Amino acid sequence: MRTGGIDSSQIQSMIAQLKAHATRPQLTPPVVQTETVAAPKAEFSDALKTALDSVNAAQVKSSDMGKRFAMGDDSVSLSDLMITMQKSSINFQAAIQVRNKLVTAYHDIMNMQV
Repeated sequence: MRTGGIDSSQIQSMIAQLKAHATRPQLTPPVVQTETVAAPKAEFSDALKTALDSVNAAQVKSSDMGKRFAMGDDSVSLSDLMITMQKSSINFQAAIQVRNKLVTAYHDIMNMQV
């Protein structure tokens, strides 16, 4: 069983080590060996690409559903189509706002006096 990223057998082993050293107070406390896994660094370009890919996917899905609804596909309801179109519109507007903030930040940095 895994609890918060630590295996329960490791926890039991650590408790046994602590109990063993508690009975011998003259010894120094044990050094607990843990594995340190470096967290992958999040690159801004990767995050931006992922966000833009999700906006593109929402636009493509909305367009596809619109075409299928226009052709008379019974599996696509009007309400599903409208919800998908609104989601893609909101995603696109959010991307536009992020772009505007980035452009504003770029202009602010470029206009700074050094």
